[in-house]
Amino acid sequence: MSAAGALPEERREQLEDIDPSWCPAWPVEWQRAFHLTRQHPDAGGELPMSPGVVVHQGEDLGRWVRSVRLGWDKLTTVQQWMCEHILGIQPATEDEKPKPRRTQADKWAMNYAAAKQYYQREGHLRVPRKHIERIIVASGDDGRDGDNGANQEERQIRLGAWISNQRSRAATLSPERIEQLSAIGMRWS
Repeated sequence: MSAAGALPEERREQLEDIDPSWCPAWPVEWQRAFHLTRQHPDAGGELPMSPGVVVHQGEDLGRWVRSVRLGWDKLTTVQQWMCEHILGIQPATEDEKPKPRRTQADKWAMNYAAAKQYYQREGHLRVPRKHIERIIVASGDDGRDGDNGANQEERQIRLGAWISNQRSRAATLSPERIEQLSAIGMRWS
């Protein structure tokens, strides 16, 4: 016996025999894009790898291929198999993946590092408003140090403006940030 609207077990098995993926666990939009992308090479076209190159029935096939490659780890094992073995799509390499965006906390930490460097060199934080401090930061994806200098880049920090902004925002800064800046000679007035 089946629930209202559900297929009898025998009918389900018949459909599975015809097409094992007739009722996938993933969204129908993904399945539709997969089939449109599959039809394109079958019709003599090349697999689109960039957005805007091939749009079929309103679906940007290159955008879909790109999203599959970048989101490979979010696909089910079956989806990965279908993409790899039926379409020839490979997951994006680490070099192809976009760099993660910096959070406000990351930006604050970088500015603080510049302020600390300036303080250690000059002995004070009376930074001229237009001063730009150059610092070396890790440019790895995870932002952690320990790469022995292999992935470092120079950043130009508008330290004078940042110091002035921190001073004017003192009332809204966390006690930890106030303490950090005070420890390196911040004048609050």
